[in-house]
Amino acid sequence: MADDLAAVQEACFPTLSPSERIRAEHYRTHVRVFPEGQHAVIENATGRVVAASTDFRTNIDFHRYQHRYIDAVDGNWLGTHDPDGRWLYSADIGVHPDFRGRGLATLLFAAQHDLIRRLGLAGHVAGAMPRGYPSHRHRMAIEAYVAAVVRGEIDDPTLSVHLHRGYHVYGIIPDYVEDPSSANYGVLVVWRNLDPK
Repeated sequence: MADDLAAVQEACFPTLSPSERIRAEHYRTHVRVFPEGQHAVIENATGRVVAASTDFRTNIDFHRYQHRYIDAVDGNWLGTHDPDGRWLYSADIGVHPDFRGRGLATLLFAAQHDLIRRLGLAGHVAGAMPRGYPSHRHRMAIEAYVAAVVRGEIDDPTLSVHLHRGYHVYGIIPDYVEDPSSANYGVLVVWRNLDPK
């Protein structure tokens, strides 16, 4: 299903630089590198892939969290996967636009959190792309925007989804991705496993 996964990726991230988008050959590698970290939602009637997530294990230095997405994921090949890593890193999560609003992201988050608990990891980290920020950029800095989203004053299509599922903002990462839909920013969000092994 690598080609189908790549189609979902393109539909979910149409403005992301093509050099940063996950392609079919990347997905084929992911299932060899860390099969447990790859999840997909399939439509029963058609067998079509409609949502997916990609994760790998790593260790996080929270004192040096600034990084670029493409470096963290080794050019989308997941060569940075550490089988002994204490954290799950979200390389990708997306629901095809035609299938949003049906709870599919909730299924993927549940699968990720179940994996974290099963492996006894410390938690989950992600670089959430603040996709609502460009429309507010003319009147507020990114720090003020993120703070407003955290307070619930602004609903961000990506960051709010994470916050509603128990993630907390750890920091803001400029030049995280090449994507005008987030003004190239990422927001490091953290979900902690409260019962790690």
